[in-house]
Amino acid sequence: MKTQLFLITPPFTQLNTPYPATAYIKGFLNTKNIESVQADLGIEVILKLFSKEGLQSLFQVGSQKFKAGEISDNSKRIYALQEEYLKTINPVIAFLQGKNPTLALQICQEDFLPEASRFTQLEELDWAFGTMGTQDKAKHLATLYLEDISDFIVECVDANFGFSRYAERLGRSASSFDELYEALQGEPTYIDGILLSILKERIETIKPTLFLISVPFPGNLYAAFRSAQWVKKNYPNIKISMGGGFPNTELRSLSDARVFEFFDFITLDDGEMPIDELIHSIENPNYNTYKRTFLLENGKVVYKNNSTKPDYKQSQVGTPDYSDLLLDKYISVIEIVNPMHRMWSDGRWNKLTMAHGCYWGKCTFCDISLDYIKIYEPVAANLLCDRMEEMIAQTGETGFHFVDEAAPPALMRALALEILRRKLAVTWWTNIRFEKSFTEDLCLLLKASGCIAVSGGLEVASDRLLKLIDKGVTVEQVARVTRNFTQAGVMVHAYLMYGYPTQTIQETIDSLEMVRQLFEVGILQSGFWHQFAMTAHSPVGLYPEQFGVKKNTESIGTFANNDIDYTDATGINHDKFSFGLKKSLYNYMHGICFEYDLQDWFEFKIPKTKIQSDFIVNAIENEEIFNIKPTAKIVWLGGKPLVDHFTKTKKGNSWEMSTLTFHDKKEPFSILTNKNEGEWLVKTLEKISVFNVKNYTFQELKADFELSLEDFELFWYSKPIKTLREYKLLVL
Repeated sequence: MKTQLFLITPPFTQLNTPYPATAYIKGFLNTKNIESVQADLGIEVILKLFSKEGLQSLFQVGSQKFKAGEISDNSKRIYALQEEYLKTINPVIAFLQGKNPTLALQICQEDFLPEASRFTQLEELDWAFGTMGTQDKAKHLATLYLEDISDFIVECVDANFGFSRYAERLGRSASSFDELYEALQGEPTYIDGILLSILKERIETIKPTLFLISVPFPGNLYAAFRSAQWVKKNYPNIKISMGGGFPNTELRSLSDARVFEFFDFITLDDGEMPIDELIHSIENPNYNTYKRTFLLENGKVVYKNNSTKPDYKQSQVGTPDYSDLLLDKYISVIEIVNPMHRMWSDGRWNKLTMAHGCYWGKCTFCDISLDYIKIYEPVAANLLCDRMEEMIAQTGETGFHFVDEAAPPALMRALALEILRRKLAVTWWTNIRFEKSFTEDLCLLLKASGCIAVSGGLEVASDRLLKLIDKGVTVEQVARVTRNFTQAGVMVHAYLMYGYPTQTIQETIDSLEMVRQLFEVGILQSGFWHQFAMTAHSPVGLYPEQFGVKKNTESIGTFANNDIDYTDATGINHDKFSFGLKKSLYNYMHGICFEYDLQDWFEFKIPKTKIQSDFIVNAIENEEIFNIKPTAKIVWLGGKPLVDHFTKTKKGNSWEMSTLTFHDKKEPFSILTNKNEGEWLVKTLEKISVFNVKNYTFQELKADFELSLEDFELFWYSKPIKTLREYKLLVL
């Protein structure tokens, strides 16, 4: 019997773009000529819910709360304005889908949309969106409008609702399956009803034999189980498997047999080979060979990894395939005025991976013991570009989010060169480590290839703690790298951490001062503070005694196991810093309040910072580099110059000169050389053009120059070359 596969992402992830896991798997299945259908049930539920018909039903269900008299003034207001919501919901959704741009003018009048509690901070809009234009302001107002409706849903219809998560509390750190199991024994909720009606229609149409559910986050877990439960009850012959980020990190010690009332299989880590083996097992009942798979045998949970087949290489997994997904139906929202979060939720991005795993793989807070970090395997730049071109042809979108743990600088350089050689007009962003490889010239190259933003972990802006984290960077180094990206025109977002084991109050305040200075000098544009969480698969979780912390419990639950409750030897309550750190950062991102004393952000006494007020300024002072490595690649991003020869005469002597005029995209500029050097330079710029496959090294240029001319170093550090370096002559 041939297997028919149906792949879903359950509610909810992002509203603006599909989570890529099913597209990755479908792309792999294409390489094996295995037919599959995929669906993002999250966006499908949202579109049914946030429609005129959906709201009519919603208000009808919500009216039951009114009869019971248990309702807030805010929900009463929304209910009273229901006709306004019914009138505006379809046009607003179309606007957020990019289909109704002229509606922005109406929305910005601020008398078009009904307004409830989410609109109470409207006085900040001009500050936040004054320079961002009508479309952005309208998107934000429309987002507030949807969030008002969301508040009504949570209070009056389904307390578990959330735009990018559903019943997340039931999945987060659930060491016992009891609470989730109990919730699943209850009647389906209103949102469940919408989900199951869509699922029923799809199952009846597709008639799958294998149903694959990807669960990336805790907020997808409940809906995954509810979907599996419905299929098990109504179509018991369909085999059901769960995979994705949540089981990969949380379910590695699963032992609760009740889970397999819902699922037949749960696979861990890279899904390609486990799914390949599942298909063989379903099609051949005597095969009984599995890759990293939990299943139930004789009433007990067993983990089988008896396949001798190796995992597929990244070059073998194919191009992510987004077909079947409703790409023109996703909605772009602007929830908060954080530049990087705005990119995450606004616009549709094709998702790709430059390299499997992390090339650094040492950070002590990270799950470096797990395969998704531990096994590092880059994809060749030409294959990446092939996949980009395939995805552009399929989706019509030229925006790419590379979802790497940390993109390798050497591969980023190779990818940028390949993008430029192929003359692709793309926009892309990714996650990095702030390491010294990101020189001014590399950042300029990345920008030229379409890179618009990078995000990276500064974590704790303290050299002692960065060393303890094994981040492999210093604060000074981070400052120089963020300067290089900023000067190239690439936005920089920093992940910031507080509450790391042994972190003192002084170090928290000093870290905040470092962040203040980074924003004040303009080399950081976006950031977000996270409180440290101890996970079971990180070095801190595996060897807590080495980091001055003690696990509060040693027992392993029967369901999810990842987050660990612990006690820090310092005894500091790091929670109390959360509000002050986030409030200060919010202001710094808007370019204000740098003159405030750090004490002003906290309602309790803090120590004075020990960081010099000019620390970051001193760290980023430019030093001219006169020691270029012989192996450095020299690349010219510009075009051919117009050449004009003339004779210069002085005190009876005359010599021939050349003027080379270049046309940059913004403005023309000229350099002046003697004729021989000019002729060599014109030929050389053509040779080292980014459009050529061969890259020439500094040593090769020097050798070629000195075949007919003298003193290459003197020429290289002369004014004409310095001018070219200020434009598009790069040393990589």
